[in-house]
Amino acid sequence: MPSKVFFLPASEKEDHRILAEKTKRIFGELGLEDSVKKDSFVGIKIHFGEKGNTGFIKPPWLKHLIDGLKKKQAKIFLTDTNTLYLGNRSNSVEHLRLAAQHGFSLEALGVPVIIADGLIGKESGEVEVNLKHVKSAKIASTFFHTDLLLSLSHFTGHILSGFGATIKNLGMGCASRAGKLEQHSDVHPWVKAKVCTNCSVCLEYCPANAIEQADGSARIIDEKCIGCGECLVVCNVGAIKMRWDGDTLRVQEKMAEYALAVLKSVKNRAGFINYLVKITKDCDCMSKNGKLLVPDLGIVASLDPVAVDKASVDLLIEANKKDFLRDAIDVDWSAQLCHGEKIGLGSMEYELENLL
Repeated sequence: MPSKVFFLPASEKEDHRILAEKTKRIFGELGLEDSVKKDSFVGIKIHFGEKGNTGFIKPPWLKHLIDGLKKKQAKIFLTDTNTLYLGNRSNSVEHLRLAAQHGFSLEALGVPVIIADGLIGKESGEVEVNLKHVKSAKIASTFFHTDLLLSLSHFTGHILSGFGATIKNLGMGCASRAGKLEQHSDVHPWVKAKVCTNCSVCLEYCPANAIEQADGSARIIDEKCIGCGECLVVCNVGAIKMRWDGDTLRVQEKMAEYALAVLKSVKNRAGFINYLVKITKDCDCMSKNGKLLVPDLGIVASLDPVAVDKASVDLLIEANKKDFLRDAIDVDWSAQLCHGEKIGLGSMEYELENLL
């Protein structure tokens, strides 16, 4: 049976109040209000934006949705996880500061912001999935205590997955640092000796004692390394590097497997909304605004993470009369959808309802 998907035309140029009404309306179509119970924990998973990038979903667009949920007397919070790479979102202190600067604050929206994997991305639990690439997924600990997860994703292009939307927001965005490392790389981090100052901080933080000082710099012992990624973020000079997985098929499949693990952690109590506005070649993790690829189209929502992403791509291709993602990025973006359907994450068959 095809999954139900809802579409509502929208543009970033519209007044914030209009976009807030549209967000609330399309959420209402999902029929999740009855599952919001008094004192239940409702997590809104969203990207708070990178410094210098304005492509993220704007806080005022969430105001009516949040106000409606608050009437249910639920414990609502906004959430994201720390990044694998060193930057403004690699630890909770700087991450929360940046979120507040972008308008995601208790004062602005009336709900708190919680970084789901703790101070430096270490707070996580494991979900057994036993799939092709992932046997046990490392998911940020907050999601194990979330009664309802609402994923709000800004649709963009992506160098590894072709595009990033709901599946990426779940799989990559809800993973702990170790989970992100597992998805991004099939090998362990390494030390760039010329950059290393031999300060020994990484040795102190390594939980597996897999780092030693040798030849004037630190060195990672591969046979001991557990791939947790803690050394990546505690290195203040950026000497510890990743070997990025260039196999886009494998990255997308791991991302889909992690997304399934996330839904398992919240007992499949979740809804998904994609914003098809301000679509750029690169994702919102870039510290600058990218060139727009296509005109704004609208907002798409579903209870099926595969269907909402498939419908989003189909709507954009139909509106622009071409596969603009392959033209701009040259990556087979369908892998995350096909693998997602294969493992039971969702269905590529959907029934679209236009909300005019």
